[in-house]
Amino acid sequence: MTTASSDRPVAIVTGASRGLGRALAEGLAGQGWRLVIDARGAADLGAAAEALSTRTDVAALPGDIADKEHRRELIGAAQAWGRLDLVVNNAGILGPSPQPALADYPLAVLDEVYRINVLAPLGLTQLALPLLRASAGRLVNVTSDAAVEGYEGWGGYGSAKAALEQLSNVLAAEEPAVRVYWVDPGDMNTRMHAEAFPGEDISDRPGPEAPVPGFLALLDSDRPSGRYRTADLAPAPVGP
Repeated sequence: MTTASSDRPVAIVTGASRGLGRALAEGLAGQGWRLVIDARGAADLGAAAEALSTRTDVAALPGDIADKEHRRELIGAAQAWGRLDLVVNNAGILGPSPQPALADYPLAVLDEVYRINVLAPLGLTQLALPLLRASAGRLVNVTSDAAVEGYEGWGGYGSAKAALEQLSNVLAAEEPAVRVYWVDPGDMNTRMHAEAFPGEDISDRPGPEAPVPGFLALLDSDRPSGRYRTADLAPAPVGP
């Protein structure tokens, strides 16, 4: 999907100031994509934008993806470049740390987990769909194995990701002009994963750059809409 000069593709990547979002933005920048990125932390987002801007065009917009006006700003930044080819719904929250059992889960907090992890991605998708249809673009919703496995203590986050997966599944049926992917990057050594396991050493997990080759391989492929694990998509290592 990568082209040259002013026809270079445009991607929106949410939650791109650190972790997987930033690593994926760096991978896309290396392939010539123009980037619209966001995060709630302006300082971290500015640092990411400064590094990425040495490789590609970047529009960095600090804000909360749950804010509808902020979502409109992200779409407007893409429209300023005349196209939108990819949306990566990566921004999200874990919820309480340590994570409570469902019997004790504060419903007001669960409401926020769903608002940010389910409703906000759908809100951005609704705004992006006309542009994605026009470009035969891609929608990537970042999910987790917690969406399909019954892990103790993961009822809030996991059920939100399960809802996001089913939204993706239905969108794939409703939007034949757009490739809809819900992608599980696997365990990573990130701040969110550290919050999920407070007090534990997670240094044995791979860094957030590890799943990026799988994401890029998926975007460069003609695979149909569906659920994928980046571990199954990464190119095989070249032997000696």
